[in-house]
Amino acid sequence: MPALLCLCLLQSPVQAREPDLLVGEEINETCAGCHGEYGEGGKQGAYPRIAGMPSAFLERQLHLFRDRKRPNLAMVEYVDERQMPDEDIQDIAAYLAGIELPTRLAPVDENAPGFDALARLEEAKRVLQIPRVEGDFDAGRKLYRRECASCHGADGMGDTADAVPMLAGQYTNYLKRQVTKYLDGVRIHDPSAPEDRLLAEFTEAELHDIFAYLSILDD
Repeated sequence: MPALLCLCLLQSPVQAREPDLLVGEEINETCAGCHGEYGEGGKQGAYPRIAGMPSAFLERQLHLFRDRKRPNLAMVEYVDERQMPDEDIQDIAAYLAGIELPTRLAPVDENAPGFDALARLEEAKRVLQIPRVEGDFDAGRKLYRRECASCHGADGMGDTADAVPMLAGQYTNYLKRQVTKYLDGVRIHDPSAPEDRLLAEFTEAELHDIFAYLSILDD
């Protein structure tokens, strides 16, 4: 092989694999049994919303499930390496990340000619608005902006570049369960700082007010 060609091959960057969204959509048919057709979750947060989350965050969580580093019995049978290799993880994460869930239906005239009732019904399935949690919203807003917004965003929509999940639009019951797991050491709050004890510094009342504030961010 000519030396120049060898040099070019050595210097050529490896092409990153592009996610296959059609494969991701097919995989989602299995996920939909619990998380909903559009990744909207359900049962008041027994199953979390996964639609619209950063793809890198979803990939990381699936790898943690698969490697048994994030305990979750419900996920075990779906994420072993035989059933979900790295390529499948990338595909389903990219597919889910691209799903947008509106918080309300756009107004339409149902008596207008051409109104499509079936399309309207499908549109309604994608709507997700978190029920309001009563609390001190102003106190929650101040705490959130001081302690949480730098990572999760002022609007609670997370950070795609840093694989930080959205909190706005996520079920309150699910958020509460995850905070408990962080406090109990079952999950790591910040992978870049495993010893981080930020959540332990909040009182129960302060956490409740933060949850209350998050519940109105999608109003």
